[in-house]
Amino acid sequence: MANYKTINQLSPTDAAYIAGIIDGEGTITLTQEHSNEQRRLVVSISSTERRLLEYIQRITSIGTISNKRTYKNNHTPSYCYKVTNRQALSLIEQIYVYLRGYKAKRAQLVLDKYLALTPRNGRYTAELLAQRQAFEEKLLNTLPNIHPISKRS
Repeated sequence: MANYKTINQLSPTDAAYIAGIIDGEGTITLTQEHSNEQRRLVVSISSTERRLLEYIQRITSIGTISNKRTYKNNHTPSYCYKVTNRQALSLIEQIYVYLRGYKAKRAQLVLDKYLALTPRNGRYTAELLAQRQAFEEKLLNTLPNIHPISKRS
């Protein structure tokens, strides 16, 4: 059996700090890496400040940092911190009380449903697969409340 790296226990200050970064520059979502697999849980943060992402990686002890491609010479190099699956779930468990807005709704949905709808062996019954697809749709459709700017009279 594989040994999975576990997240460090975060102080309330660090948990709130990471939640704030995720609220501003991050995402909680489900992504599909391979066409024959179900979507997996991902928490990611994009930033041009690599040291910030390295700090988060150091205090959590999990996740990877990758370079994002720059398409023009005048673009600042940027990076992405990413945590997936059970590690992402563990991170969400520690930070969700500090999240605000739609990411808090996504985190709560993940905490309520993800484990029950994700069998460790990857084998889904027809009923479980239908429930999983409904969960994915609900999570992915949980978006920020965007209010159109009203025109002044």
